[in-house]
Amino acid sequence: MGKEKRGFACMDSSRQREIASKGGKAAHVKGTAHEWTAEEARDAGRKGGTASHRQRPTDTDIPSVTPSDTHNV
Repeated sequence: MGKEKRGFACMDSSRQREIASKGGKAAHVKGTAHEWTAEEARDAGRKGGTASHRQRPTDTDIPSVTPSDTHNV
C-alpha cells in the first residue's frame, strides 16, 4: 500500500507556485524576508561549488585488509 500525496504535494505545480509566490511577497511586505548581500551570495556559491566538486574516495583509495594483517588486532 503506497502513500497518497496530501496537502501541497497533491496540488498541481502551477497552484503550488501561486501559493509560494504569495508567501514570498507577504514576507517582503512584512519585512521578514531574507535578502542576500553580494558577500553572502558569493560565500554561498563558493561553499556549494566546493561541496559539489569534492573528490570522494573510491574503492582503490581504501586500503584492503588481508587475513595476515588481522592477527595483531
